[in-house]
Amino acid sequence: MHNKIRIALVGARGYVGKELIELLQNHPKMELIAAFSRQLSGKPVLADEPLRYQDSTPENVSATEADAYILALPNGFCEQYASLLVATHPQAVIIDLSADKRFDKNWQYSIPELNHHIELQLISNPGCYATAMQLAIAPLLSLIDGEVHCFGVSGYSGAGTAPSEKNDIDRLQDNLIPYQLTAHLHEKEVSHALQHTIRFSPHVASFFRGISMTIQTKLKQVQSEEELLKLFSHFYADSSLVKIKDSVPYVVDNAKKHHAVIGGFSVSDKEIALNVTLDNLLKGAATQALQNLNIAFNLDSTTGIDHE
Repeated sequence: MHNKIRIALVGARGYVGKELIELLQNHPKMELIAAFSRQLSGKPVLADEPLRYQDSTPENVSATEADAYILALPNGFCEQYASLLVATHPQAVIIDLSADKRFDKNWQYSIPELNHHIELQLISNPGCYATAMQLAIAPLLSLIDGEVHCFGVSGYSGAGTAPSEKNDIDRLQDNLIPYQLTAHLHEKEVSHALQHTIRFSPHVASFFRGISMTIQTKLKQVQSEEELLKLFSHFYADSSLVKIKDSVPYVVDNAKKHHAVIGGFSVSDKEIALNVTLDNLLKGAATQALQNLNIAFNLDSTTGIDHE
């Protein structure tokens, strides 16, 4: 256990926090030395190990000596932790999984497949919907003519653990619920990151985990389905956590997997459509955070991640 990269996790109770605990437990170069949760304080993190949850006050977190701090907290909580950690642990890496720092130039916004280098100690992990959209749009950017329209459906785990109509199982049964159909945060996030206008329509469904995203746009010149398949295969040739296929990828086939799948290329003259699916808790959050941490510590981005 000596000489491993020491990781402290804040917000360990949530769905993403639990995924991160499992990932870090199996990581060959990192070890989880502290896990913080107000509601689970004092309880064991793992049944067969002595590590226990601590109360997640900023002071408790900053009292822990770690090489990296993962903030897996709801939107609006990052700054009170980050400002104290930057002051008390100036050499540490801090990665925020909320939306709080995604437009802050002092934080590096990073999808590893689109950004192969981490140059800042402060990292902003992209959102799950935003990751799906960017992975599908990035290879096409130079070819796109006009706006890109994205129709997304997420499992209800994307709404977090706090009760709401978006994770109310009874309300969701046999149902599909649209929400915030204009000016959604992820629409702004992707438009900003890609410097291109994106229109996004989010929905939540009755499955627990996963995202299905349909992308539609117009290209400057005609591309066949075979040409698009070749373009994407070449673009992601060195990215083991992005898989390309000619058929439509399904949420059920990608649940609990660390990779995104892009496929279902459809063409009508210059109008095209494609689909992408990923696990919102993994590639959309925990897996991606670990990829970014790996890069920040000069490891291969997939270290500790099963990408078969």
